[in-house]
Amino acid sequence: MRLSGRVLVLTEDPALLQKQLEGENLPDLHLPLHFGVNTDLMISGAACTLGYTPEVLGPWFLENFKEVVRKDSVKDGGFQVIVGGDAYGSGSSREVAVVAHQGAGIQLVVAKSFQRIFQENMVYGGMPFTTDFSVVERLKEGEEVDLAGLQADLPPFFREVAGSGGLLHYGTALLEGKVKPTYEVERPSKPMNVVEKLLARLTWTGGTGEGVASVGPGDQVLCRAGFRGVHEYTGGMVVALYKEAFGDAPMKDPHLIAAFEDHFVLIDEPSVPANVKKARLASSKQLTAEMVEACEVYGIRLHGPGRPLPAGVCHRLVVEDYALPGTIVVLTDSHTPTAGVLNAFAFGVGSTAMAFAFRTGLIPVTVPKVVRIWVTGSPKGVLSPKDLILHIIGDPYFREEHWRSSPTDTCVIQLGGPGLDHWNVDELSVLTNMTVEGGLMTGIVEPCAPVRNFLKERRGIDVEADFVYPDEGAHYERVIEIDLDDVPLTVATPGDSRNRASLSAVGEVAIHNVVIASCTGGSLADLRAAGEVLKGRSFAAGVRVTVTPSSADVAAAAESEGLLDLFRGLGAVVSPPGCGSCIGNGPGIPLPGEVTASTTNRNFDRRMGAAGPVYLVSPAVAAASAVLGKLADPRVLS
Repeated sequence: MRLSGRVLVLTEDPALLQKQLEGENLPDLHLPLHFGVNTDLMISGAACTLGYTPEVLGPWFLENFKEVVRKDSVKDGGFQVIVGGDAYGSGSSREVAVVAHQGAGIQLVVAKSFQRIFQENMVYGGMPFTTDFSVVERLKEGEEVDLAGLQADLPPFFREVAGSGGLLHYGTALLEGKVKPTYEVERPSKPMNVVEKLLARLTWTGGTGEGVASVGPGDQVLCRAGFRGVHEYTGGMVVALYKEAFGDAPMKDPHLIAAFEDHFVLIDEPSVPANVKKARLASSKQLTAEMVEACEVYGIRLHGPGRPLPAGVCHRLVVEDYALPGTIVVLTDSHTPTAGVLNAFAFGVGSTAMAFAFRTGLIPVTVPKVVRIWVTGSPKGVLSPKDLILHIIGDPYFREEHWRSSPTDTCVIQLGGPGLDHWNVDELSVLTNMTVEGGLMTGIVEPCAPVRNFLKERRGIDVEADFVYPDEGAHYERVIEIDLDDVPLTVATPGDSRNRASLSAVGEVAIHNVVIASCTGGSLADLRAAGEVLKGRSFAAGVRVTVTPSSADVAAAAESEGLLDLFRGLGAVVSPPGCGSCIGNGPGIPLPGEVTASTTNRNFDRRMGAAGPVYLVSPAVAAASAVLGKLADPRVLS
């Protein structure tokens, strides 16, 4: 590659970004670069409804970034290389973020570090990338850089996939018996943590068998996947890729595959602004139709309103009905780690990886470093798992990725300790769900009483033999002990879930819009926590409140307990189950001038469908904020 186009540097300074869009090239790369250029900024939730090809998505690349970039700005600016800071590709598993780069004419991505899913999507989709900033200098000096040579720095599996022309070409060769594991299958045994132990049991050995004696951080292995799933944003793209690579060949273990109509089901709700419906409704129906057709063709079970199986947010339904201890769970959504609460290894993947998993039954895994978090103490009736996970991921150790030693490293938190027994599975799932917001691959909960009780009471199963326990002497990148007595009520300030602040330190923040919803904040436990605060009280003047149960079962239980009537009686908008509020596809979209307090998991700029600051809070804090019209500690209402 020679530099025939321009270099776009994603600085923290909007004025410098504007100058580049106007034709000026920055001579210096040593500028403050934007931290966490996330997938919502790369391609918005609204643009994602339009399709999944480069031609469709390229014009929308980085629209509204720093409130400077407009549609076609990057595509028409002649940019060939893009440069970002740390945590490039934070957020969603949407592979269309990579496709949007390609559609905008970007041929090389350079950043200080990349987030795991985005990096995998670049490898599997054939987008060259590097963390070596000298490559840009060489290009600017007129040197021809061999982009294929950048693959030499990748781990063995990534190199083989790149050399095969992508993951699906590799998958075809695998099915034809033309490839062997890129890793040693004869290994010595050793003490292992929960993650290593689970992955070792499920590692492909090159034939029909599976299981190796051990794995360790940095190993790249293929593992047998258990449950796999898609939703409307991704289902069409997954099946298009599948058809192109594998034709009408049957999917592997279709009884372990499901599709979920959950991301678009609330767009047409009465309280959703007309401009949002106009921009998203018709195109979202097309994506939904593609997924439904694929389910009919390939015999995939389908969840959604009026569909054969119950409606709800995919992650809540996976916990309710599908995930099992000791298995691998993958969905084309970054919040798949929710299912890690059940002692499963659950993580989000892109569309190409899912098409590969649908056909082969295998999923590539870079064995992560593992940080063990041991929780003690008591929440004393007010501290929630939302407070705890915001406290954890906002710690500099995770926010600044101190665990990272190479660009392709991944990290997982393994949660254990008696402090977890104070919460049920609904509540504990918030911990694993939001690990991805801290730049982590996933989280996994060690076997504990709440998980045993949930599986027996909800699922009617006793899976003690399937639980994965850590070995004595297992290696951890770090062991962190957290006493709940030392954790304050915590919020994430606008822009990133890692923007940790204690509620007491935030000060007076007026709140106009309160959203109690999503896979993170719409469980029965969440609705109960909010309801407990709201009983006998009223909303502050001018405050809007939206409540969205996370599944049909949650809605039914909340209705029978009188919770939904309580919310309605106070004037809240109570919607059917779905996940639209989190991504601007449903009730609760901020109106001009509003500040939002939300129980969702992600507060990127414009993530909720409009401009306006979003604070992430627990359900109890959200409810107290609705009562007082400002961010509030529920204990002040006592």
